[in-house]
Amino acid sequence: MEETIFTPALEGMKHVKSEQGDMLTKPFLDLCKLILPVIDKFGAAMALVKSDIGGNITRLENKYLSDPAQFDHLYSMVRVGIQAKTTKASSSCANGLLWLTRAMDFLVELFRNLVQHPDWPMSQACTDSYNKTLKKWHGWLASSSFKIAMKLAPHRKKFMDVIGGTGDVNADIENFCTTFSPLLEENHKFLASLGLDDLKAS
Repeated sequence: MEETIFTPALEGMKHVKSEQGDMLTKPFLDLCKLILPVIDKFGAAMALVKSDIGGNITRLENKYLSDPAQFDHLYSMVRVGIQAKTTKASSSCANGLLWLTRAMDFLVELFRNLVQHPDWPMSQACTDSYNKTLKKWHGWLASSSFKIAMKLAPHRKKFMDVIGGTGDVNADIENFCTTFSPLLEENHKFLASLGLDDLKAS
């Protein structure tokens, strides 16, 4: 079977929701983990992003593992935080889900740029997607770190060859962006309904 580095994630997306249409915790976090190997291919340029994503996955996963039956649905752990009045804390599950979703927004936008703008160098594709997604939530320090990291972005053709595998990488990227975006949008809507969608970083 022809595969690209996106194949496992595309498969994982089929299991993220319950039959009732609820977002399930473990399948969603597993899906985010399947995107980490893609980030690895960026090398040092995405080290900060990968570390941030990994940390937020671990935080949410630890909460889930503390009571898998109670936290089977992704939003249940945020609701528990609301009752405990801990949602605004930087270590809260609400904060973890918010920043995980934002990081995934950035990656979706980046992959979309790579397909839609074949003439753009990698640094331009990265910077454009950063400006559209994460920049408004980042303070000066985080923005500066990102700009420095982008100087380490890999050469575009080399990157596309590495992630392409034996399949049609452009088709898989399109499929990935189209399928993943509505899930991320759902997370934003849920967090916004609780007034938790506007937290900024330093």
